[in-house]
Amino acid sequence: MAKVVCVLYDDPVDGYPTSYARDSLPVIERYPDGQTLPTPKAIDFVPGSLLGSVSGELGLRNYLESQGHELVVTSSKGGPDSELEKHLHDAEVVISQPFWPAYLTAERVARAPKLKLALTAGIGSDHVDLQAAMERGITVAEVTFCKSISVSEHVVMTALNLVRNYTPSHGWAAKGGWNIADCVTRSYDIEGMHVGTVAAGRIGLAVLRRFKPYGMHLHYTDRHRLPREVELELDLTWHETPQAMYPACDIVTLNCPLHPETEHMVNDETLKLFKRGAYLVNTARGKLCDRAAVARALEGGQLAGYGGDVWFPQPAPQDHPWRTMPHNAMTPHISGTSLSAQARYAAGTREILECHFERRPIRDEYLIVQGGGLAGVGAHSYSKGNATGGSEEAAKFEKVG
Repeated sequence: MAKVVCVLYDDPVDGYPTSYARDSLPVIERYPDGQTLPTPKAIDFVPGSLLGSVSGELGLRNYLESQGHELVVTSSKGGPDSELEKHLHDAEVVISQPFWPAYLTAERVARAPKLKLALTAGIGSDHVDLQAAMERGITVAEVTFCKSISVSEHVVMTALNLVRNYTPSHGWAAKGGWNIADCVTRSYDIEGMHVGTVAAGRIGLAVLRRFKPYGMHLHYTDRHRLPREVELELDLTWHETPQAMYPACDIVTLNCPLHPETEHMVNDETLKLFKRGAYLVNTARGKLCDRAAVARALEGGQLAGYGGDVWFPQPAPQDHPWRTMPHNAMTPHISGTSLSAQARYAAGTREILECHFERRPIRDEYLIVQGGGLAGVGAHSYSKGNATGGSEEAAKFEKVG
């Protein structure tokens, strides 16, 4: 019997839902690049239900308990007295989501001698000390592509929100006003603007495809250049480095993974390269940006707006400057946990668990670390090292939140 510890975000404040706004989800057969959706042997949930919170349990309890395993589900993850800490000593599998990450630091890995699999129910495994996982021979896996389109939609929505000054304008309406001049003094058209993505993988390329019909000029930078036919199809301009791309863009969107080479890539110095009045959208990872530098750029007018839904740490402390800085369109980390995305990443989580317990190979596109080194998609997207430093600050949210 194995112990599986699953760290999920809390249920809605008014209780786990008994009904939903829609009765079903669209059926998607394959991802845009041809990759198949998750293929577990079965699922024990209704697609479209809330699976990512504690009561949803990712739809795993029946499966795991029928196989004789123990499932512990909790939202308590920060600090030495958390439920996660209480179960690390005999956990074989730790499941977490990027939205409410269980930070597996080197210290926690050392306190988990039986840990064999760190599984991300979603995309992005930077909350795991990948170096420590490699050194211990722990497998790290995530459900690639399960929420890429969800996130790309959020990027477009956020950019439009910022450029059209939507959130403040809605605020005037909600307060009973009709303050048109106040609304439009920061409102522009997105048509004709130059937008650039840092990284053009599954999410970044999907973002570019969605911006194309708006009549925008499309730019990208990536250490893996796109095929020539894709560049011609979308009329893309490639830049060798982010620093070379920033001056050309009215909107910059970050869609790269977090690892030691990308940590704080947006900082006081690189922000000087941006056009004055540019917009920055970040749905990748909060730690890609120096948070104080972003706040200063908004206050000083170098940036016209900053939006996204990723913070560092997560959950963000209540005194995090991104909660109150001017001209922001921040949300909690929700871009990849729509009910549509949850059905895919819950199914993918079960597929990976089935492979683990049945000693079958996990798909290469799901692997980040295996056999003591970067593996699968991890070898393509990550670098060796650790990006969890400072994550202990997340415990402040549980104390005062």
